[in-house]
Amino acid sequence: MTYSVVVLSAAARTLAKLPSLTRERLRRSIDALADNPRPAGARKLSGQRDLFRIRAGDCRVIYEIQDERLIVLVVKVGHRRDVYR
Repeated sequence: MTYSVVVLSAAARTLAKLPSLTRERLRRSIDALADNPRPAGARKLSGQRDLFRIRAGDCRVIYEIQDERLIVLVVKVGHRRDVYR
């Protein structure tokens, strides 16, 4: 089962501002979520929504999995010191 990956506009803007090497590393990680939305190392975040995070170096990708619709919704992307705010 392959999921569709949707990146919210705010996350896409943040991704576009990152250095090219970091951006490519994050893009590969985000694209891999289509095949496996719960990869090894993914953590469920505590809180109200069912959010998960994956690490890519010092950056984090925060996303929501909608299993009933087969969608991975990327909510936030950024450096680890900023992404949880």
